[in-house]
Amino acid sequence: MADKLITISEAAKIIGVSMDTLRRWDKKGVFRSKRHGTGGYRYYDRQEAELFINDVAALAKDWAYGDVPFLPRPADFYSRTASDFQARLAKMESELSKVPRMKDESSLIVSIVGEMGNNSFDHNLGSWPDIMGVFFGYDMNKGIIALADRGQGILKTLKRVRPELESDEQSLKVAFTEIISGRAPESRGNGLKYVRKVMAEYIKEDSVSLLFQSGEAALTLRGGEKGLNIEKSDIRCRGCLAIINF
Repeated sequence: MADKLITISEAAKIIGVSMDTLRRWDKKGVFRSKRHGTGGYRYYDRQEAELFINDVAALAKDWAYGDVPFLPRPADFYSRTASDFQARLAKMESELSKVPRMKDESSLIVSIVGEMGNNSFDHNLGSWPDIMGVFFGYDMNKGIIALADRGQGILKTLKRVRPELESDEQSLKVAFTEIISGRAPESRGNGLKYVRKVMAEYIKEDSVSLLFQSGEAALTLRGGEKGLNIEKSDIRCRGCLAIINF
């Protein structure tokens, strides 16, 4: 066995999770093992395990995909209330404004992150399925921002005013392209049209990309592109997940 490979128990200790969690991550593709030998034992790359600790996208996916609810780790990435989220958003805005290559677009990125985060709280108010709040992490060095919630998801939210919707793919397309109105307490999903407008009309081409997933549907948007790319995901998201790369 190569020196860089470690056992599942060693990897679990480095990352700070149980071996059962690592097995689940392996099965779902969140964090893959390196299999070795005829017994099918799981071995991991030590460097990948150490890097994973600081992989905010992977941590957000684990929380959004997990069948068993748990509080997000690390605690600094958890915004339990809308006011917690706004405070962290203000901190991110300050840090992002200091990134030279994002000087012209930092305020735009903050606005779409704010829109998506506020949607999580507005559309799940009083009806969180298990853990309320959002995962909100970012890494300025890697150029990544991740948001996730374990809410009701886009389909269930929009079916209140569009009961004919049948799939996650349909609901995601509607959320990003149609103005929703009706006799619900508030218009639902319209903030995502704003996100699409900013990405298509104000973000420079190829400077920023967005992955947005709800249920089994995943959408990608790139700066300067007006089209939508919606595909069926192999892994179900319990609520909503958004990953921005810049």
